[in-house]
Amino acid sequence: MPSLPQERVIQGPSPLDLNTELPYQSTMKRKVRKKKKKGTITANVAGTKFEIVRLVIDEMGFMKTPDEDETSNLIWCDSAVQQEKIAELQNYQRINHFPGMGEICRKDFLARNMTKMIKSRPLDYTFVPRTWIFPAEYTQFQNYMKELKKKRKQKTFIVKPANGAMGHGISLIRNGDKLPSQDHLIVQEYIEKPFLMEGYKFDLRIYILVTSCDPLKIFLYHDGLVRMGTEKYIPPNETNLTQLYMHLTNYSVNKHNEHFERDETENKGSKRSIRWFTEFLQANQHDVAKFWSDISELVVKTLIVAEPHVLHAYRMCRPGQPPGSESVCFEVLGFDILLDRKLKPWLLEINRAPSFGTDQKIDYDVKRGVLLNALKLLNIRTSDKRRNLAKQKAEAQRRLYGQNSIKRLLPGSSDSEQQRHQLERRKEELKERLAQVRKQISKEEHENRHMGNYRRIYPPEDKTLLEKYENLLAVAFQTFLSGRAASFQREMNNPLKRMKEEDILDLLEQCEIDDEKLMGKTAKSRGPKPLSSMPESTEITKRQKYYSSDSSYGSSSSSSESEENEKEEYQNKKREKQVTYNLKQSNHYRLIQPSSSIRRSVSCPRSISSQSPSSADNHPFSAQQVISSSRSASGSRSHSLNRASSYMGHPPQRNDSSSTDSPMSESLRQLRPKEQEDDLTSQTLFVLKDMKIRFPGKSDAESLLLIEDMIDNWKYHKTKVASYWLIKLDSVKQRKVLDIVKTSVRTVLPRIWKVPDVEEVNLYRIFNRVFNRLLWSHGQGLWNCFCDSGSSWESIFSKSPEVVTPLQLQCCQRLVELCKQCLLVVYKYATDSRGSLSGIGTNWGNSRTEQGQQLQTRR
Repeated sequence: MPSLPQERVIQGPSPLDLNTELPYQSTMKRKVRKKKKKGTITANVAGTKFEIVRLVIDEMGFMKTPDEDETSNLIWCDSAVQQEKIAELQNYQRINHFPGMGEICRKDFLARNMTKMIKSRPLDYTFVPRTWIFPAEYTQFQNYMKELKKKRKQKTFIVKPANGAMGHGISLIRNGDKLPSQDHLIVQEYIEKPFLMEGYKFDLRIYILVTSCDPLKIFLYHDGLVRMGTEKYIPPNETNLTQLYMHLTNYSVNKHNEHFERDETENKGSKRSIRWFTEFLQANQHDVAKFWSDISELVVKTLIVAEPHVLHAYRMCRPGQPPGSESVCFEVLGFDILLDRKLKPWLLEINRAPSFGTDQKIDYDVKRGVLLNALKLLNIRTSDKRRNLAKQKAEAQRRLYGQNSIKRLLPGSSDSEQQRHQLERRKEELKERLAQVRKQISKEEHENRHMGNYRRIYPPEDKTLLEKYENLLAVAFQTFLSGRAASFQREMNNPLKRMKEEDILDLLEQCEIDDEKLMGKTAKSRGPKPLSSMPESTEITKRQKYYSSDSSYGSSSSSSESEENEKEEYQNKKREKQVTYNLKQSNHYRLIQPSSSIRRSVSCPRSISSQSPSSADNHPFSAQQVISSSRSASGSRSHSLNRASSYMGHPPQRNDSSSTDSPMSESLRQLRPKEQEDDLTSQTLFVLKDMKIRFPGKSDAESLLLIEDMIDNWKYHKTKVASYWLIKLDSVKQRKVLDIVKTSVRTVLPRIWKVPDVEEVNLYRIFNRVFNRLLWSHGQGLWNCFCDSGSSWESIFSKSPEVVTPLQLQCCQRLVELCKQCLLVVYKYATDSRGSLSGIGTNWGNSRTEQGQQLQTRR
């Protein structure tokens, strides 16, 4: 197909030509002569004849290099490249073709591979017309024609050259006797009842971007071209078989017809946009969502056929590259798809070098978007070359000096040494996989932000659909690489391949524990470290108030008791504990709490934090003992966490001393029967369900309405909350937000379970694991709870030998729900305050106040 400058000579100047092409060409020539600047992304476009590619390169800010420069970050060629060239590329370079993609881009190869997959999975590959490859299948075709004659049926067939393009050599036949038996041809059944538009037959040019084959990543561009025939369609008969302008939709064929209409608008003419076509379908009551779903499935299943060939060829070109490493190849493919009258898509052919000619404005608009969005998705950076050179240097030094993270196992090593060696290898494998997973997460985050008009269709978000595609992929490897598929099959079945970051971290932790056991060391507790992100103030600590049973905020301690408690508090600070308990003879817990004067940050508003109520009876209680009542809040304090019922209220006190903390009671706690533990877990669940998040200055009902309103308008708030939580807040500030819930839960559990130290409660250790998972990957764990993968935190229990009961799981689910609500309230508070003069400022985190940090209780 001629490029834009050639077409301009024939057609005369157009507004597009004058305003965009000519001025740009003169600028381009000046830029080529410029000296290459340090830190500039370079592109070699000597291999393309399409001006739109150069336009997009300049729009991206890349610098075009001389033709002989082979060190450019980006290399663009119109034709397929040799495998030797791909093998010579550095890791920082990108080239726009994959090796092995010809297995689906040549008509005869596509037919051969599809026939093999149809034999294996006939129900999944019903979108390819029946096809015969000449001369190998000439006899089968003639036998098929004889069967049709016996049944007195007549069909039309379309004949194409095996490696043809642009509509050359295509013809329609109804009698196969005259077909040459030795020519390399493709013969297909003709689809006689296509979907018509204004009486014309048409096909769709769908643009697909493949950014990686290891792992496979496919993006579909949600626009394209509708290419129409130039004569009204009539079903084929003996008289119109030679009227190619009626039966063929190739632009290269129809543009020569005098009836071909060139129009600058997208809803008229012989070439239109798919965006307009989807609006046309919607206006005529067709299911547009199903249309795109069928197209996506066709594309993915077709590329699954290509994946074994492409992956094998790519690894042959790039030996030694670990799976999941940065791909040096990408490819923009053009799928030609025909719709029948039921809107079922049929695959006609695939172009690995689709034309980027811009004869019309619609070509320019669509193809510019395809190229521009593709280059943005690739994420080519100026630092890639520097990092690659540094990595090569470090690798060379490692080989030179024999540095290896794993020492070789000497002959005659003991069993423990062999076990340790296996553990070291296992840890290295896990660390490597962890790095790959984190890199993959980073890639996906970039893709989600820069997808433009592309949509990721593989891997899909639907887990059921993903499982279906993975099964097809396994069949494809077995079908096409039967002798070499064992290694690929083992790799696909590797359990690490499907593990997420938190699962790998759990396995690494278990390896550390096993290693310590082999070394004879006492295994360290693997729970989360107590948080020290909220430093205490010494002055306020000395004035710490202790709360009695009569008032949640009253002082009832003697000076001698205060001195003892201050000493105890000092020791606890050394152990980095935030909350401890001291059991009194009056059968009440007395709370010794760190100072409420803290250094806060913008992530944790001063009036949204957690402090527990001070006193409660030591007597165990159940849901029947909870008396719902209300208590007015202190005027000098604002509250965020609130429970509607007073589970912290005082049941009738006992006069005996059985509730004092003694060695006897401690041993009884350790021997607590399962029934009692289940009962206490039920009480904890009741208390957690009773907790509510309160917005500062609002009542319970108003706070609840505020949260519900944000959930109802989630489409509006989603991106803003994501930006606040995942981008604006660092890990310390994210932890402070969850501390609001964590500190409150830490206050409640010892009262329910009758223990002086919350660390003794197994349920609290489970809670700690949940809190850790909510903070993994810079807060991604909690954010997943707002998305479809909201139950991903539950996977931490599947890899643990510890059994989690259904009641404990319900407690964890409620805990996660409280954390979600807490994030929404913190975000809303920070947003509202930012817009008002009385709101928090940039330095408000350094202020000291006794407000906030409070869990309100009611009687």
